[in-house]
Amino acid sequence: MSFAGVSVIRDGRLWPSASVFNCTSAARGYHLLVVEGYSRTKADVPNGDHIESRPFRVGGYLWLLRCHPNGSSSARAGYVSASLLLAQDVAKPVKAQFEISFINQFGRQRSAYIRSGSVRHFRGKSCGTCYSNFISRDDLEDSEHLKDDSFTIRCDIIVIEDDDAKGTGATSSFVTVPPPDVQQHFTDLFMAKEGNDVTFEVGGETISAHRRVLAARSRVFKAKLFGPMKEGTSTASAIHIDDMEPRVFRAMLAFIYCDPEPEMEKEDGEDAIWQWLHLLVAADRYDLQRLKLICEAKICGFIGVNTTTTILELAENHHCDGLRKACYNFLGAPGNLRAVTTTDGFDNLITSHPSVMKELIAMLAP
Repeated sequence: MSFAGVSVIRDGRLWPSASVFNCTSAARGYHLLVVEGYSRTKADVPNGDHIESRPFRVGGYLWLLRCHPNGSSSARAGYVSASLLLAQDVAKPVKAQFEISFINQFGRQRSAYIRSGSVRHFRGKSCGTCYSNFISRDDLEDSEHLKDDSFTIRCDIIVIEDDDAKGTGATSSFVTVPPPDVQQHFTDLFMAKEGNDVTFEVGGETISAHRRVLAARSRVFKAKLFGPMKEGTSTASAIHIDDMEPRVFRAMLAFIYCDPEPEMEKEDGEDAIWQWLHLLVAADRYDLQRLKLICEAKICGFIGVNTTTTILELAENHHCDGLRKACYNFLGAPGNLRAVTTTDGFDNLITSHPSVMKELIAMLAP
């Protein structure tokens, strides 16, 4: 199964999660709906109402996963209901098999299990199927699925092509080899929070992880967790991270486990650039070169008169060659350099990085 993203509900509201995650056009995929603050969600969302994921793509179609914390109808008031809906108009019905389960019910997420179910026809936008008796509230509240007042629902989907779309050649295969699922397993490990053996204190929040996963992805974490000066040797002790926001640390962890392109809580506005800047600093600090380059590419889109000095200073401090070139490319456009020299940060930039002045003089030379 290909990973088709994650949606986070916090206290009954869809949260613009910093945990990233992309969609898939593959015919098989799964989406995670994380419900944090179950008690408040249950109190705020009445019987018959629902919370829902952001739209996600599987098999070339957009879908929605819904959860009714107090049941989908008055007859199901004692249950948590779950449903899958098509989130777009279609010219003809979409045939699909699917399974909705909790993330730790691994046996119900295998392709063979899902393919054994009946084929459902989704005929148009908002057409779907509901598991009205998904789980009773009492059973959920007594189960291992609810941890720290949170649970995660997983929806696996297999979109079935029409026979005439598959072709009738002799090369038709009777054996289907699924795509690599390493990313899926690490994503499940990250979301389930099972077996965590290292704890971080970040900005007053406690965040746990698996030390061997961190060490495998970052040589800085490897030295910190397994080297001569290792920290947090006891599961009861926490490693303090004093110079990073929790949302930035969570975004970095999501990348370490799942390798997606991060999504920030605010993609637009003044706050967005600061999130990317801070994530780049974190990526450089922990030697996550791919994440660092992703951040560089994102920050290039924020280069402007009021931001260039800050971005260029960061590029110089963290050896971001591509980002540095993008800043000089902006400064080389008519009128941009003059405008930037009037900003508050220009004098500080020239003082702290004299090499910038040399570059500017060379750029202006005939």
